[in-house]
Amino acid sequence: MSYKDTVIKSDDPQAIEKLKMKLEQCQNAQEEMKKQNAYFKKHGTMVGYPDLTEEMAKAKDRRIADSYSWEKKPYPSYALQNNNQEINRLKKRIEELTQNKDLGFVGWEFEGGKAVPNTNNNRLQLLFDEKPSEEQRAILKQNGFRWAPSEQAWQRQLNSNAFYAANRIPFIQPKDNSNIIKIQPKAPTKDDISR
Repeated sequence: MSYKDTVIKSDDPQAIEKLKMKLEQCQNAQEEMKKQNAYFKKHGTMVGYPDLTEEMAKAKDRRIADSYSWEKKPYPSYALQNNNQEINRLKKRIEELTQNKDLGFVGWEFEGGKAVPNTNNNRLQLLFDEKPSEEQRAILKQNGFRWAPSEQAWQRQLNSNAFYAANRIPFIQPKDNSNIIKIQPKAPTKDDISR
């Protein structure tokens, strides 16, 4: 399996579910690593550990004895720390994607088109009545928007950065002169949640 097969993209409709499954796997692995380390600390060997055959346990004992590390245990501290960091990263990513989905970003009309937050595709889409000029297309590209022929729209990933980028583009400013960033709903802060 290649690395590309394991990447969970934010625009995947099942990204949150996949991330939750990956989080559960990491949490289970963390518990298993802790159990094996505790068993080895108590017994000085992995022989007799449940879920390991005697051959597997002896192979693990040899690997521990021959390891370069001064930490003589099945899983060195860095392995536990790295896995714990991955758990925290996954939790934050799940929270961010859930927030983006629940926020309900709003679109706007501009002179010659409209901006539409497409939550199904996780994209902020710019729909123009006519093809933008070459200069306008260059500005769109500089701000991370790309032409998607399948959608017939200029688009980029739907997140707060998309709205900050859109706010910098003069020709897609709202007709009513409102600020693109200020019309977007804000995620509740930690202070709001605790109240």
